[in-house]
Amino acid sequence: MDNQFLFEMPAVDPAARAEEPRQGGQPRLRCAVRDQIQFRACALNDLLPDDHQARIVWKFVEGLDLSPIYDQIASVAGRPGHPAADPRILFTLWLYATLRGVGSARELDRLCEQHVAYMWICGDVSMNYHTLSDFRTRHVELLDRLLTESVASLMAEGLVSLDRVAQDGMKVRASAGAASFRRKATLEELLAEAKQQVEALRSELEADPAGATDRQRAARQRAAEEREERIRAALNQIPQIEAAKKAADKEKARASTTDADARTMKMGDGGFRPAFNVQFATAADSQVITGVEVTNSGGDQGQMAPMVKQHETRYGKTPGEMLVDGGFVKKEDIDTVSAPRGGTIVFAPVMKSKDPNRDPHEPRADDSHAVAEWRKRMATDEAKEIYKQRAATAECSNAHARNRGLQRFIVRGLRKVKAVALWYALAHNLIRAPALRAEAALKPS
Repeated sequence: MDNQFLFEMPAVDPAARAEEPRQGGQPRLRCAVRDQIQFRACALNDLLPDDHQARIVWKFVEGLDLSPIYDQIASVAGRPGHPAADPRILFTLWLYATLRGVGSARELDRLCEQHVAYMWICGDVSMNYHTLSDFRTRHVELLDRLLTESVASLMAEGLVSLDRVAQDGMKVRASAGAASFRRKATLEELLAEAKQQVEALRSELEADPAGATDRQRAARQRAAEEREERIRAALNQIPQIEAAKKAADKEKARASTTDADARTMKMGDGGFRPAFNVQFATAADSQVITGVEVTNSGGDQGQMAPMVKQHETRYGKTPGEMLVDGGFVKKEDIDTVSAPRGGTIVFAPVMKSKDPNRDPHEPRADDSHAVAEWRKRMATDEAKEIYKQRAATAECSNAHARNRGLQRFIVRGLRKVKAVALWYALAHNLIRAPALRAEAALKPS
């Protein structure tokens, strides 16, 4: 055959060939179809990997003793009442949310309906933000006890020791606004106005009982009474604030009408804002948080001795060594925690002397034995090397908390703020425990 083709090929116009797509036709695609109704047969367990962090948190919570919460549940078998949500679900939700940087109850409520991990934790148990918000701050004593028990169990495994503990403070913005702070005279005027408003609402109710619905009347009455209570709480804080100020500045004492426990503090950027001072104590060998405290003191001075006492209360022993920065240094605290009154060795920088010719590490005439020993100790190279561990320990824990969203409290009052700080400590230790066990498994026996 002279023709190399079996069949005659049609002639192709070069101009038409140029107009054709390079792929030889329109591309064939699989496009999204979102209005097609389908029935999917799958369980929540199938949607979450076996090694997902939510499963790790749930397993941790299953091993906790939450009996104090179960004892408070009013809905019991054989009696009327809507069944309560399992406290293990609520506990797991807040621990996992803390690890993921979620600090809002409304946001957590939304995630429980839209995010697979939170849906898996709920297991088709409905949630609402009121329940989530109340649970987060209601069980402060239980959270504190669980921190003690979880750290004590790690100590029993040999993963954590109190031989060397570092402490650091962290200023966290309060929920109160700067404009809510008022002086004593203004607070007294506001309190009088609030009382008049409460009385006026009561008189209005008595004069016209049918003027509004029961729900509206209760809401207005409750709002007025809560405002009066907040102003009264702020007024009660004025003597405490005045006591912390110099005699010339006592008249400048101001308290917040929205969060009486908040104080104006100097923040890390040099500005002054309402805040709380969160104190974390961290074991140097494991970076496990062993102590938590929240104060409304603008400085760290005087916070070391209470933290050492807290460790003795929690674990029956005090830290062997305490690493703190210069803001914590207070001679009375050093005397309290050091020998012979205590058993803790303090590692903290010595303040420079006002006299340039005086060596700050030389004991002074008015120094106690413990303070003199501390001065001499900090002059040695060994002590300086030990002190370097403070930044890598305490400041590391604070940085993790910041990265997980501890930038501003959205709850008010010292008690609720401490509850939030304890959630962060528990979440931090929850992540550290598996890492410590993995490190221990790699070590030769």
